Amino acid sequence: MRTRRMTLSELCLVVLALAMWGCAASASAAASAADRLPTADGFRGIWYPMGPSAESGGVKRFKYSGGMATYPHQMLPFAVYRKEVEKTFFCYGGTEPGKEELLHMVSCYDHKTGKLARPVVLLNKKTEDAHDNPTMTMDDRGYIWIFSNSHGQSRPSYIHRSSAPYAFDSFEPVLTTNFSYGQPWFMKGQGFLFLHTRYGKDGVRNLYCMTSPDGYKWDEPLQLTGKWGHYQISQPNGQTIGTIYDYHPKGVDHRTNLYYMESADFGKTWRTVDGKALTLPLSDSHDASLVHDYEADGLMVYIKDLQYDAAGRPVILYITSKGATAVPENGPRVWRTARWTGSEWEIRRVTTSDHNYDHGSLYIEEDGTWRIIAPTDPGPQDYDTGGEMVLWVSKDEGATWKRIRSVTSGSRFNHTYARRPVDANPEFYAIWADGDARQPSESSLYFTDREGSHVWRMPGKMKGDWAWPEPVE
Repeated sequence: MRTRRMTLSELCLVVLALAMWGCAASASAAASAADRLPTADGFRGIWYPMGPSAESGGVKRFKYSGGMATYPHQMLPFAVYRKEVEKTFFCYGGTEPGKEELLHMVSCYDHKTGKLARPVVLLNKKTEDAHDNPTMTMDDRGYIWIFSNSHGQSRPSYIHRSSAPYAFDSFEPVLTTNFSYGQPWFMKGQGFLFLHTRYGKDGVRNLYCMTSPDGYKWDEPLQLTGKWGHYQISQPNGQTIGTIYDYHPKGVDHRTNLYYMESADFGKTWRTVDGKALTLPLSDSHDASLVHDYEADGLMVYIKDLQYDAAGRPVILYITSKGATAVPENGPRVWRTARWTGSEWEIRRVTTSDHNYDHGSLYIEEDGTWRIIAPTDPGPQDYDTGGEMVLWVSKDEGATWKRIRSVTSGSRFNHTYARRPVDANPEFYAIWADGDARQPSESSLYFTDREGSHVWRMPGKMKGDWAWPEPVE
């Protein structure tokens, strides 16, 4: 078969087309590069104080303070593991050296290489308030969604989506609005369910839920609680989502009682743990969602985490104490679990620590092991936020607990706010930050494995796009 040769004019047209394609491709690449977000040269967490609230032993103590990169407990998730790419993606509140500006940072840990990606600066929140930290979720296509919170109504909140799946060098703005203490969850086959707090004109906080099929079009927020101003922590369990919460009868520093409710229809209706329908917004301190009346016991409640056992029953982790101020006299700060047995709430004691804001995470694993990673040991700044991280394990559904090991020890600063990634990989089981709890300081970020046997510090300085984490001896 004979082939026809191109004429000179046809060849010229081809050359011109290729040149034009090349120019367009170059322009596209340039535009893509221009859209890429700036990066930081390392991992540095935000330092933030609230208070001071008390003086004890000659020390002026903050209500809480220190390294707040993964603060507060009423906001989650901060990290998500995706087995499709063998990476743990995470966000945190960062800053630049010598500045007091909260930056929303995004990065990942590559389990194949064992390296951390240079963190990307999504936005400058133009405040030092760590209540404005970001939280994140990922949809079933691999897109990363960052929810940028605000403390009250004075600053805007944002939702961003990554420009490509499993990538975080570029994000697209989705929504500018206002919300606090955000907890975004992607529910497979349904969309996004977003639990959060909204502030009223009187400054009182209440809990809300709103949903979206695609992250772009959102329904009107549904008010869950009223009257007292609450904090909540939520967790999906299949197609059901549960939330625990407290209430504040005498203001923000008087938080007490423990409650649980859940929804099995994507946030439309809510019920008690044993299936009783609840009428919203809840406003009775003794309604059917009450787990335990700690107000009657004269105790404060600081909720920490919520998980589900193999039978789909909720398990709650929390602290009780005698008062809000950071003084020894308000101890003991008792770590407890509340487990639904199918007929009642079974409350067990775990251990004690020295501050109400000693925050850690609960893990319930496939083999039935319960695990807690939390700063339950005193740190170098005793009776202040955080301490030394400790691994606790229970093999009998919380009836007894065994201290397995000190995860950190001999530290310069207190460690706190150990957070559990969604679908946590055993190599990256908890992420947290450290910081001096009594005065402004630098703050490093850390992660540990499931056994708590290895701890790595994220490098404060990076030369390339990827770097090894630094083993902590």
